[in-house]
Amino acid sequence: MRISDTFSSALKGVTTNPSRSMLTMLGIIIGVGSVVLMSAIGASMKGVIVGQISSLGAKSMVVFPGKEEGGGGQVMAGFNSLTFDDLEKLKRLDSIDTVAPIVFLKGTVSYGRDEASPQVLGVTPEHFITQVTDVEEGRLIDQTDIDGASAVALIAPDARQKLFGESDPMGKRVKIGDHLFTVIGVTKPLGTQFFQNADDRIYVPFSTARQITGQKYINQITMNATQGFDLAVSDIKYLLRQRHDIDNPDDDQKKDDFIVHTSEEAGAILAGVSLGLTAFITTIAAISLLVGGIGIMNIMLVSVTERTREIGLRKAVGAKSRDILLQFLTESILLTVIGGLIGMLGGLALAFVISVFVKGILSTYAFAVSIPSVTVAFLMAAFTGLVFGISPARKAAALHPIESLRYE
Repeated sequence: MRISDTFSSALKGVTTNPSRSMLTMLGIIIGVGSVVLMSAIGASMKGVIVGQISSLGAKSMVVFPGKEEGGGGQVMAGFNSLTFDDLEKLKRLDSIDTVAPIVFLKGTVSYGRDEASPQVLGVTPEHFITQVTDVEEGRLIDQTDIDGASAVALIAPDARQKLFGESDPMGKRVKIGDHLFTVIGVTKPLGTQFFQNADDRIYVPFSTARQITGQKYINQITMNATQGFDLAVSDIKYLLRQRHDIDNPDDDQKKDDFIVHTSEEAGAILAGVSLGLTAFITTIAAISLLVGGIGIMNIMLVSVTERTREIGLRKAVGAKSRDILLQFLTESILLTVIGGLIGMLGGLALAFVISVFVKGILSTYAFAVSIPSVTVAFLMAAFTGLVFGISPARKAAALHPIESLRYE
């Protein structure tokens, strides 16, 4: 029997009862669709996270005042442990470079009747080096602004949208607390940096923020490691423990009054998230395709029983057992291939719709497709049809023509 005849017979068997075929494919559709959807979302989020990590810089580090709560990296608030003397001593370490202090400026931010609550940071020009920040329009805060304690502000995209909408913010004055600041620039999107939304921020000169707050402590210090993180982190911990009279020979984070994070840790978190997502997708695929495969096997067994006389007639006119086997096996594979295509297209369409909505919330989110995941899901669907179609196909091929013709 020619391959074209086998395929034609299999296609006729699938399309004879379209409702039943669609219900049979439902498990495969859901399985493949789920895998494609989750992999597309995963690829999109991976792009967001990778972009965030790259914006941190390969050697970026940050020191927070406080202690870790519950070992999960959460910072216990209420600590004023980083002093300006600490800052000067850190600048002298050979293992770190481009040290940039941060002072937070509290207060509601408003422009006209529009109000927002972005994070307001008093920074030096070095901050934009350690955090790899550039402007979409206007300029960054420079040393002249620091020396003159200028009342100028650099705003991030989310803060701009909340305060100005689509209007041009350049040269306009925003009110932070009781003080007015002139907008000199808008930063490019950065996403999340060290688990904080860097796009919902306003930057003002460090000297200006310090004058307004009367701050005697530093809220955060960003910096770059000159070489490896291990040496830099070790030097920072040794220096700050010595200055803060902390006896911690066992390197117990709970004893310190500061926390050091690196961009390398963010990369490790990304790897963990990717691994977890892969395992989750694999589990969904395995369960869904198993259910779909069992459904196909059951329906094909029913189909063999219903078409017993047809099988007997075909054998009586010369069809071989191999031809019957190939026909029913092709039907099974055809069901899973069609179901896989429908699931793949449906998953991609849903992922695209989700990306449209998410992009309105997370500006750096973009629709992405994991080609390997889509390909593997489709091949797994076809393989499911092959595996679960063998038993019904063998049963059909083993039928005796005379007994089959007598079957009612």
